[in-house]
Amino acid sequence: MAKLELKNLRKAYSDTIVPVKDISLTVTDDEFLTLVGPSGCGKSTILRLIAGLEQPTQGQVCIGERDVSPLPPGDRNIAMVFQSYALYPHMTVQQNIASGLKLRNLAGGDIQKRVHEASSLLGLDDLLDRKPAKLSGGQRQRVALARALVRQPDVFLLDEPLSNLDALLREQVRADLKQLFADQKSPTVYVTHDQTEAMTLSTQVAVLNDGYLQQLGRPEDIYKRPANRFVAGFIGSPQMNLLTCDRAGQTVILGGTRITAPMPLPDHSTVVLGLRPEDVRLPRQGDSILLRGNVFLVENLGMANLVSLHLNGDPQTTLRTLLPADATWSHDHLELAISPAAIHWFDTETGQRLGA
Repeated sequence: MAKLELKNLRKAYSDTIVPVKDISLTVTDDEFLTLVGPSGCGKSTILRLIAGLEQPTQGQVCIGERDVSPLPPGDRNIAMVFQSYALYPHMTVQQNIASGLKLRNLAGGDIQKRVHEASSLLGLDDLLDRKPAKLSGGQRQRVALARALVRQPDVFLLDEPLSNLDALLREQVRADLKQLFADQKSPTVYVTHDQTEAMTLSTQVAVLNDGYLQQLGRPEDIYKRPANRFVAGFIGSPQMNLLTCDRAGQTVILGGTRITAPMPLPDHSTVVLGLRPEDVRLPRQGDSILLRGNVFLVENLGMANLVSLHLNGDPQTTLRTLLPADATWSHDHLELAISPAAIHWFDTETGQRLGA
């Protein structure tokens, strides 16, 4: 099987427009890598560089041990699923799935075998004679996936394939994708701006910003140990609380509460504390760090309430917490607790994570 390697990849359209600045990644067999980040971070450009739709300004794209950077897309043995499905409207489902194989001049028996295997896997057997206009959005997406699967490529590339689906259908197709690609052996690269897709689908996640790789790791590692302030704020919903606090030696003051840092702090007057809303809770006996504030906003999420409050009555210091739907409190005063182990520490100037 193939291995995908990106070596010092850079793409510049001009001196000022450089969407990919220096990216090195390896995706091995059985790995599902998701490129995630805000608009303009370079993730779609990286996918186009892998596919051969763009040529790198610098660096290499290697599949297996072969440098495919100078090769056109048709010679790279990749399969790509687009956001827009890109189905031929005048062809049936069966013809759409088989279209790429016919261009490669495969024997008719081999084509029928591969089409049957893919359609059975994706539940398309009853739709083979329909045209795209008579399919739902989810069905069209499965046809696009089947067309990619029958190629038996060295690398799968998926460019925001769920973004055109409504929320309920997106959840269903996301689950289908996870099961489908768990059985595939080729490296898979998936592009999305949706962190839920990144966290649920991937074996590895690459968080990008401004053309640079911010962090690469397993979804649970990126969530629990974000490498810097950007990753901490981008990964997680609701977003992590990132609070700039004054410090005196090893002591940090958050909303009038003193917290002792477990590691040496940089020689700055402030430090950034990160607290996920789900890690800020109602007090229990024995809690050592208590925070107090006034509630000014409650958002009902069904199974929980997202509560926003001003710590110590200061409107400049806002904290959000997820509390059980049946919890009660006074809007004038709410006491919360945090565990020292739940605090993420970041350098104010560099944004990098502090501590092990």
